[in-house]
Amino acid sequence: MDDRGESFVAVRRISQAEVVAGSAAWLGRGLSCVCAQRRESDARPSFDLTPAQEDCLQKLQSRIDVTYDSSIPEHQEALRALWNAAFPEEELCGLISEQWKEMGWQGKDPSTDFRGGGFISLENLLFFARYFPKSFQDLLQKREGDRSVWEYPFAVAGVNITFMLIQMLDLEAVKPRSIVGATFLKFLAENELAFDLLYCITFKLMDHQWLTMHASYMDFNMVMKSTRRQLERELLLDDILRLEDLPSYGLLTR
Repeated sequence: MDDRGESFVAVRRISQAEVVAGSAAWLGRGLSCVCAQRRESDARPSFDLTPAQEDCLQKLQSRIDVTYDSSIPEHQEALRALWNAAFPEEELCGLISEQWKEMGWQGKDPSTDFRGGGFISLENLLFFARYFPKSFQDLLQKREGDRSVWEYPFAVAGVNITFMLIQMLDLEAVKPRSIVGATFLKFLAENELAFDLLYCITFKLMDHQWLTMHASYMDFNMVMKSTRRQLERELLLDDILRLEDLPSYGLLTR
């Protein structure tokens, strides 16, 4: 397998605006996925789906296809809800504001960063904030562990995680072409929020790997690849009957 190029943009943890850019832009502005990719010529098997799995996959694909549109009231409200969940005691001045840099967006308009992950990446962040508020705040505020001076930007890292999961699970294909993707669809058929839940698990696992590896912003690509490998291993364990059985689920706290 060959790796597609990528780079990283980091924000200093003690600063709300200072940004360091790598050799290319973040995923939201064209960054390739940080996960390993197969060559297009590689032969890949496909797995047959049950009617229930096929229906759930199509519904999830419909969510994935929705781009973020700042002119749609529903999208505006979701973005405001994300801010309120992240900073409940701080009033947002506007959907375009320097305040967004506090959450780890590249600039004052988060919509430019959603281009890589679509509206579902906003839904994922909002789900994380609502269902696992303590873990969400721990990661947002970088409360746990011996942190690097140069930390990963929380929000844009979240967009990357959405994109990585879509690629890893091959969710844009008509049928899954990997055992990991086929396994995930079994969970999705049992729980329509399985993708959102797996996102939360993955984000927390990524931060755990970050701390374990004593990583800094130049190591983000390596951390994401390590996270993907660990997640794939856990999904294929014999005794996993639901996502809550994954070892890394235990990292989450409400």
